[in-house]
Amino acid sequence: MTQDTALDMKDVELNELDPEKVPMAAEAGDPPVGGGGEKNGVVKVKLEDEDDEGVSTQKFTGLSKEELLKVAGTPGWVRVRWALLVLFWLGWAGMLAGAVVIIVQAPRCRPLPVMEWWNKGPIYQIGSPETFQDSNDDGVGDIQGIHNRLDSLSSLKVKGVLIGPLHVTREDDFISTELTNIDPKFGTEEDLSQLFVAAHKKSIQIILDLTPNYLGGNVWFNQPEEINDIQDKFKQAMTYWLEKGAGGIYFSGMEDIHKYPEFLEELKNITSNYSTEEKARVLLASTDESYFENVLTLLNKTDVGLLSSRFLVAANSSNQGENPLGNRITQYLEEVGDQWNSWAIGGPRVGHLASLVEENLLHVYQFLLFTLKGTPITQYGDEIGLRDLSEQVCSFYS
Repeated sequence: MTQDTALDMKDVELNELDPEKVPMAAEAGDPPVGGGGEKNGVVKVKLEDEDDEGVSTQKFTGLSKEELLKVAGTPGWVRVRWALLVLFWLGWAGMLAGAVVIIVQAPRCRPLPVMEWWNKGPIYQIGSPETFQDSNDDGVGDIQGIHNRLDSLSSLKVKGVLIGPLHVTREDDFISTELTNIDPKFGTEEDLSQLFVAAHKKSIQIILDLTPNYLGGNVWFNQPEEINDIQDKFKQAMTYWLEKGAGGIYFSGMEDIHKYPEFLEELKNITSNYSTEEKARVLLASTDESYFENVLTLLNKTDVGLLSSRFLVAANSSNQGENPLGNRITQYLEEVGDQWNSWAIGGPRVGHLASLVEENLLHVYQFLLFTLKGTPITQYGDEIGLRDLSEQVCSFYS
């Protein structure tokens, strides 16, 4: 191969790789592009690729940047771009309008109920303080003993401690009943005030049981000459202890109160007057009724903030007929509606849970108590399965 021939071959390769010198399209059978040229006596030949069948292929290199810019600026393409832009924004606005319509026409969510402290955890009831912790070795549990156990109560995540009754009284003796005086065997008013402060620091509220004649048969006396006097005395005592810092007031035997719907309405007004955003006060009322129909009647007539009933322990009682516990709970919740209520199984006047239900059902009832809608009220000792004794001869904490 001569030097001139080698140069010719390089020219052929360069011409093949130079896209600008290749036509945009070539028809089959056309003469070779360039046809050959002569330079300095050298003949240049441009070869075309052929496929397997010997047919020459077409080359397409697209538009150059300058050509694209020229085409993009034509009136037709400008109109197309504007049309697409308008369609995009119309689609976006349509989706936004659709979302707004869906939100506006969607059913409203029910407002969340106001969550007060008694809605956020259980209430621990120390209905017999004399059998709780004795702080001075006199054989009687007292207020200071409860104070000493605040850390333990806080570890149970309780939100309130229901104590008492603590006031001075004698069985069926209206004259000696002083709802604003602490029985000396339990301590002093100063002890109770210190308990209010210490418990509040641990986010625990103290609720006082002011059931008047808790040692007697009829807890509200209800002699004709005593009815108005005991109700007035109760309202005064309620105001007194709320001013001292009590988080709430409790009483039992609601069914024994003379004209109880009107009386409860007055008590709720007192509680509301002493409630603030920082510290809401609660009114708890309970009934000793175990007849389900009577419980529903009380519920419908009172509309009290929290109603603690004891019909849960009467699941197998003959007075319940063929209405099983599950059905009664469902019916009770339907009657309650949106009203928040409380649940108690047992209590100071009934007994500890472990003494009321069979041993194999103990944990079932505890689980039930803490899963029903409402505030569970559990009696001291129920968390460890404490049973009732015929006579209380020792304190809960020795």
